[in-house]
Amino acid sequence: MAFEGKNLVINKIGIIGSGQIGPDIALHFTKVLHTWNVPVVVVDIDSEALARGEAKLEKKVQRGVESGAFKPAQAEAMVAGVVFTKDYAALEGASLILEAASEDAGLKQRIFSQVEEICPADAVFASNSSHLEPEVIFAKIADKSRTLAIHYFFPAERNPLVEIIPGAETDPSLVDRLMSFFESIGKVPIRVASRYGYAVDPIFEGLFQAAALAVEAGLGTTREVDAVACRATGLTVGPFTAANLTGGNPITAHGLSQMTEKLSPWFKVPKLLCRALEDGKPWETPKRGEKIELPEERERKISEMMQGAYFGLVGQIIDSGIVDRSDLEMALELGLDISPPFQLMNEIGVGRALSLVENFAADQPGFSVPKCLIEQAKSARPWSIDWVHRRDIDQVAVVTIRRPKVQNALNADVYEQLKRHFTAIREDEAVQAAVLTSFGIKAFVSGADVNFLAAIKTPEEGFRTSEWSKEVGNLIEDLGKPVICAMGGPAIGGGNELAMCCTARICRKGLRMAVSQPEVNLGFIPGAGATQRLPRWIGLEKAAELLRTARPISSAEAVELGLIRQEVEGDLLDAAVRLAKQAAAGEVVLESIDKSGLETPAKLPDVDIAHFSRSIDAIMCRAILEGCAKTLDEGLRFESEMFAECCKTADMRIGIENFLSNGPRSRAKFTNA
Repeated sequence: MAFEGKNLVINKIGIIGSGQIGPDIALHFTKVLHTWNVPVVVVDIDSEALARGEAKLEKKVQRGVESGAFKPAQAEAMVAGVVFTKDYAALEGASLILEAASEDAGLKQRIFSQVEEICPADAVFASNSSHLEPEVIFAKIADKSRTLAIHYFFPAERNPLVEIIPGAETDPSLVDRLMSFFESIGKVPIRVASRYGYAVDPIFEGLFQAAALAVEAGLGTTREVDAVACRATGLTVGPFTAANLTGGNPITAHGLSQMTEKLSPWFKVPKLLCRALEDGKPWETPKRGEKIELPEERERKISEMMQGAYFGLVGQIIDSGIVDRSDLEMALELGLDISPPFQLMNEIGVGRALSLVENFAADQPGFSVPKCLIEQAKSARPWSIDWVHRRDIDQVAVVTIRRPKVQNALNADVYEQLKRHFTAIREDEAVQAAVLTSFGIKAFVSGADVNFLAAIKTPEEGFRTSEWSKEVGNLIEDLGKPVICAMGGPAIGGGNELAMCCTARICRKGLRMAVSQPEVNLGFIPGAGATQRLPRWIGLEKAAELLRTARPISSAEAVELGLIRQEVEGDLLDAAVRLAKQAAAGEVVLESIDKSGLETPAKLPDVDIAHFSRSIDAIMCRAILEGCAKTLDEGLRFESEMFAECCKTADMRIGIENFLSNGPRSRAKFTNA
């Protein structure tokens, strides 16, 4: 049995190196691929390293069992799916080889020369390098079209980010296939052009260097600078703490020494780091939960220094042209767990950000002020960040929502970008149909960003917000061209409301939860059309039950009810594009929503609303019964009026505040008022 993705078959994975990161990469692969019976082989010439790696993997799996993340049978299959061995012959037949040895070009070249003799001619050769260019690593490989670097981030089994770095001769179609593969197994891949250090590490290691220079300048101790760096840049883990956790002092020193020549003369190994390497001791850092307070002036100087370095390093990467700006924004937030830089610059002002970089550069010989930041400040406009992306495939516009950090949740920017794209699609005569999809498999759209809803203060604001949130859906529904919604994961709340505006919906097969309208959990009714469209798609009585109880339904039940057209076992996007083309050509007739009024009973059947607010349930019942008796347009406006009624209740505020404070699993204590 093998995993089959977009023109990519994975029947065995080989990982070379059982050191710091190899076992963690193996753990991720076995976690996501054990159900396909794809074996993972970890090879190392050091028996002790193999033993440590195997013990590490088993310990992490056991922790998963204890936390409830893995069931015992699943854990057993995961562990059984990984073999640790000194025998390179065990790699025979592997379709993907991922080397995770030391950051040594000669060593990596020798490893792949050996592997080239063992593995099939179509095996993919990848190096988990953090710095070295693919052209250097694979210099001695005959067929360089199958080679590239794939950079994982600590901890590899949990950190979603991977950088995909093709070399000059890498087959472009291989890059596309691997991007799709990693997305399908829960990672967030970004494409980066070949350059020493790639996109993220010059920022990561540059921030460490800036922190070390702040200590050397006498602005604070490593504990103090570590704490201020977190406050200044939003880092969850400070530079010195991160070095301790990852054992990163040696590789950081090596990387910085090479960047001096390959990137800019500013990069260098700080004296502080040289002493730490000689001493072999961990950095002194804040203890978990410890609050480090500094005098205001010292706090300000360190903060400005760290922000100046951060914004400057990010701008230098953009100036290099090796990565897309939105990709870098997403990568840093996910991979380094740091405030996304362009949003942070927008918050403090782009002009202020430029000033911080200029001040930093004035004190740091060799540090350049990025041209992109200078130009953006001149424009007096904030940075734009693309959360919604469009690409055209055979006269079908594919629109993708990509906010993996929040499972593609909707906010004002996403709505505006969707509106812009679908308006352009409507006017584009070359486009015959469209597909609406999203990034990854965790969720199609996890709903509207609750912070976006929490900002509503009055019933009037609630009405306007509800009306405004319907604009994109109405545009999609009346586009005049077929729009297929391709759901790689659950459509929750506003996500389902958006999906229901499409001409048809298809989803990945076997979703235990495919659709949910959970608004009553938060003390309000849907505001983007669910009270009107769901009854028209699946019938009033069944829709009312789902809306009032927040009961999620599986993909199988959604198909049975007629909400989803089909479950797809293969490539979801291919199926969506194919269906869109067939619908545009008239080869397939897709049922449209009934926009007339429905026959409604005097009263809805009783359902168990559990702990939910009775006052909100009463408003929900009015929205369904009175709204569905009207035309769809009239009913949608009536829903907005009922959403405004929710804004008058104490329970809506209670529900939202409970969610923000305690999370989605906490039951709000509604007062029914």
